[in-house]
Amino acid sequence: MTLYYRVEGRVQGVAFRYYTSIEAKKLGITGSVRNLSDGSVEIYASSNRETLSRFENFLKEGPGHSVVEKIERSAADVNRIFKDFLILS
Repeated sequence: MTLYYRVEGRVQGVAFRYYTSIEAKKLGITGSVRNLSDGSVEIYASSNRETLSRFENFLKEGPGHSVVEKIERSAADVNRIFKDFLILS
């Protein structure tokens, strides 16, 4: 299962992508994370439902100095298979 997340708040310039990548790799999640031009962060995450639920709990809290104000989640319509978790620019 692959989910798409869009995280809003103070999530750029606070190492949000870096710590999200670390958490995803720790949980065995594959996918990607990148900053969007509107100041939000976009995440594709692939794993089983239980693991993605744990990952979403991490996203709600956010790492370190981040402030998560809103998370949108939807089923991802992707045709590619992720082999790792990547930080994209």
